[in-house]
Amino acid sequence: MHRSIFTAVAALFLATSAVASPLCGEFGFAGLLAKCNRGEPIEITLSSGKPLGKGPIALQSGAYYEMRITADGSAELALTGAPFFRAIWMNEIVINGIEVRPMAIDSLEFDEAGTATLSFVAIKPGSYEVKIPEATGDSQKVQISIQ
Repeated sequence: MHRSIFTAVAALFLATSAVASPLCGEFGFAGLLAKCNRGEPIEITLSSGKPLGKGPIALQSGAYYEMRITADGSAELALTGAPFFRAIWMNEIVINGIEVRPMAIDSLEFDEAGTATLSFVAIKPGSYEVKIPEATGDSQKVQISIQ
């Protein structure tokens, strides 16, 4: 009985691992940050009364991404999404040429116009969202899934 449960769990783990693989097989010196392992950039716009992004975003576990968050300065706005930020390995956040290498973040707030670029590797499969805090409209959040 225990052997069959172990076999079933092992098979499920192997099947899940095969689906959640990086975008390339040969990483070379750069490892997970290799050029062949990079997904499409994610664009987020913080602007009063405008949508954050275009539709839901699907990420591949094990792949490297950049999220560019641009505020136009029309209002003091923040972007929050602690569950998503805990599901990724953050390489760095670049703000005005300054590189920050955080352990974790809960949110980013823009008091004026500017751009922050987050580079990360998607890790934990699941469904997440990043949003403007206290906002209730669907256009004020972006659904992100890690597969």
